Amino acid sequence: MADGKVSGAFQGKVALVTGAGSGMGRAAAVAFAREGASVVLAGRRSAELDAVAAEVEAAGGRALAVPTDVAKVEDVQRLVRTTLERFDRLDAAFNNAGVEGAFAPIHELKPEDFDHTFGINVRGVWLCMKYQVEAMLRSGRGGAIVNNSSWLAHGALPGSSIYAASKAALDGMIRAVALEVADKGVRVNNVNPGIIDTPMLHRLIDEPARRPFIENTPARRLGTPAEVADVAVWLCSDAARFVTAQNLLVDGGYAIAGHRPWLAAPAR
Repeated sequence: MADGKVSGAFQGKVALVTGAGSGMGRAAAVAFAREGASVVLAGRRSAELDAVAAEVEAAGGRALAVPTDVAKVEDVQRLVRTTLERFDRLDAAFNNAGVEGAFAPIHELKPEDFDHTFGINVRGVWLCMKYQVEAMLRSGRGGAIVNNSSWLAHGALPGSSIYAASKAALDGMIRAVALEVADKGVRVNNVNPGIIDTPMLHRLIDEPARRPFIENTPARRLGTPAEVADVAVWLCSDAARFVTAQNLLVDGGYAIAGHRPWLAAPAR
């Protein structure tokens, strides 16, 4: 993992990562590989997937890149089917693909903004879980699924009505799915990252506007993609075998400290 210690926790296992081309998805793909996994990489940009595939192989894993738009049911079906055809199993999945979508006051947003964000962040994750669960149940070996939610599922920023709602939907969704499959050996959890140094953050909030977020984070810094990835990989591992239906904040204490979002708003 990020500290360089390798346990081989996923030796002989297969992990699937969506949104694997950058940020937390990229970090998780490499972390799974360091733990011995073969890693299936899903994303919309083939060049990015190919670059991450090279990193996975350099870390000791086998990589399979499958260009995928998680909002399209046929793409998600093909992704899981290709995984099983290549590796004959699916043990873990990190559903990381998501978009920030449009940030603006609600009276300035359009209905199509809502549909776009929910189509990827909610429907896309639902589709991924549906076909991943089917594959894990058919195998009889169980498995673990982690979705990438957000601290905004429980908080707010000006302009975040659509994005925050999409992440809150994930937090509710996993509780039902986890109950449905817990006795079948499949676990379902979310990670809820705080302010993480990713390309999405850079698009959403310019550098001067990030300073109040750092000042209001007890850890006094941004999180890194690797720090979120390590938690996702742990949740997928046998070390977390009695953990399910949880929404786990990875935020340096930002939420519990009582964030003050009015100090900084997304740049527009």
